[in-house]
Amino acid sequence: MPPPPDFHLRSHPILSIEEGPSVSFTFNGETYEAREGEMIATALFANGIRVFGHHAADGAPQGIFCANGQCSQCLVIADGIPVKSCMVPVQPGMDVRSCEGIPELKLTDGLPEFQEIETLKVQALIVGGGPSGLTAAAELGKLGVDTLVIDDKHELGGKLTLQTHNFFGSIEDCYAGVRGMDIAHILAEDVNQHESVKVWLNSTAVGIYCDKKVGLLRDGQYVLIEPEVILIAAGAREKGLAFPGCDLPGVYGAGAFQTLVNRDRVSPAERLFVVGGGNVGLIAAYHALQAGIEVVGLVEALPEVGGYKVHADKIKRLGVPIWTSHTVVQAEGSGSVQRITVAAINEQFNVIPGTQRSYEVDTILIAVGLSPVNELLVKANEFGMKALAAGDSQEIAEASAAIFSGRIAGRKVAQLLGHNVDIPDEWYETADVLRAKPGKTVPLEQADLVESGSFPVFRCDQEIPCNPCTEICPTKQIEIPDDSILGLPEFVGDSCIACGKCVLICPGLAVTIVVKKDPEKKTVDVLLPWELPLGDLAVGSTVETVDAEGRALGQGLIKKIKLGKYADRRYLMTVQVPYDQRLLVAAFRPVPISMPCEAEDQVTSDGDPIVCRCTRVGKSKIVGEIRAGVRDMNQLKASIRTGMGACGGNTCTELILRLFREEGVDLSEVTQPTHRPLETEVPLGVFAGAKPNKKAK
Repeated sequence: MPPPPDFHLRSHPILSIEEGPSVSFTFNGETYEAREGEMIATALFANGIRVFGHHAADGAPQGIFCANGQCSQCLVIADGIPVKSCMVPVQPGMDVRSCEGIPELKLTDGLPEFQEIETLKVQALIVGGGPSGLTAAAELGKLGVDTLVIDDKHELGGKLTLQTHNFFGSIEDCYAGVRGMDIAHILAEDVNQHESVKVWLNSTAVGIYCDKKVGLLRDGQYVLIEPEVILIAAGAREKGLAFPGCDLPGVYGAGAFQTLVNRDRVSPAERLFVVGGGNVGLIAAYHALQAGIEVVGLVEALPEVGGYKVHADKIKRLGVPIWTSHTVVQAEGSGSVQRITVAAINEQFNVIPGTQRSYEVDTILIAVGLSPVNELLVKANEFGMKALAAGDSQEIAEASAAIFSGRIAGRKVAQLLGHNVDIPDEWYETADVLRAKPGKTVPLEQADLVESGSFPVFRCDQEIPCNPCTEICPTKQIEIPDDSILGLPEFVGDSCIACGKCVLICPGLAVTIVVKKDPEKKTVDVLLPWELPLGDLAVGSTVETVDAEGRALGQGLIKKIKLGKYADRRYLMTVQVPYDQRLLVAAFRPVPISMPCEAEDQVTSDGDPIVCRCTRVGKSKIVGEIRAGVRDMNQLKASIRTGMGACGGNTCTELILRLFREEGVDLSEVTQPTHRPLETEVPLGVFAGAKPNKKAK
């Protein structure tokens, strides 16, 4: 019998790959290997297993969806206990089984050991160890405030740990030009140096109660926290999209994909399609390309992508088609995704007949927006606690904005605790700038900037908060007019030394340098960035050059490949191109890339999209209730069981509200679901103080 496949990444242009020790476990009786510390879901994916079990309601295949503990798609039975496989690490010899039907309770000999429930008083409790939570904790640490930071993951940093790209924003205020995963380490180290700040990892806030205490589950043990002030910095959850086949294994959120690839170093796809053109979708597509995964295409329902144009241009240059005013029609597959059908839509977002196209894929990423994780804030306010929010729990924005807004939140917490600290007015102004949506796009007018010699060419033609190139230039010849990081950079000198630092630090890969142009020559050298696998690229290789938006220009010759002191895992490539293309060449591709092939046959499905994944409720049943006059989501919960599953309505509530809107119902007429603790599933025994993983003697 051949060994199972191994989908662990063996190399990556940005991430370090460490093999590490492995452990054996079984899944449905078969023995597999996992890397030590891997989550069960990751280990299954690495071994080529995409279907983890089948739903009790209708036998539908179940697999990963959020990879963040927010849903229940990945439920398995581990050593007799139902667990979310994305949140539980593999243990040596662990017996993992599919959840088929309703799990049976595990009975053990004897009684568990019990202990008193600990109650800990702290001045400040921060829920979430992501960018805003960490910067808030650092501010409180400077003041010596007794602070506890909790996070449900095994390391600090939140979603920063998944970001391999250089960040936008300001170098001074949010580490612009540094990769997100490196920023996570910087912020964590800053917090850890403050003695008054304690950090609890693998700790989940499960509820806030009327006595103003917060219940935590820490490594399987229940603890009560009594804070004077609580800061909710729990981040965001991904929005869903209901279409036929949306519940198939292989359809999941972009965050889940980034978790598998960038945290766990597993390649979860061969042919990928992205739905959603915000920054999350665009960045996920680029991360897929870095991992050697083919990105078949990306669709966006709006006429323009909502993310930064430089992010879109990056993947266009690498041959990924972006279709705006398009949507997904359906996904198909036997047990897991095998095909996607997309189509053009009109201004009313209705599919235009005859525009459907189908593509063979094995993975579909849904990246259609984020919602704040703020349930704890709602309960804290309801019970009269001193409570604040920061980062995405307060307002959805870029992580660079969360980094800075956490500083403000930290000082606000200090003020509530009676500390005499100031929050400068310019901090609020900076926060507003970093939260700014993409501004207008200014048509690029490329021209020779100097009569002879070298000069940079900028292709960041959209107003976004970013200034690394101005800060890194050793001769200070790059400026942004009016000193606003929302402006577009300009070369204001006449003696560029072609050091390449601006090329290497630009988060959008939007700077090139024309080196020592000479009109008498037929060719010229251009410095270009490259941070994908080198593959067969070498000095002397011929490549296909492209313009800013990925249109083919011709051929170039690689003359030098440099990975030096300032490169930060980005190559500086010297490419020789025709002289008359010196202002046009923005990037290159190793080989010409053709458009993705459509599937031979196209089909149209009348399937009923699943809206509530946990209880398998389809769109038609919910629409039927709405048309019957239901305007209370609690009534839907009672009648057809929407929101009754393990996710507590986190994945279906917004989809149901969208159905109300589609049916012409003003949301002011709709009663929102009543929210109660608990925020996540908790083993019943922990409330009695049962010790985890131990039997009574």
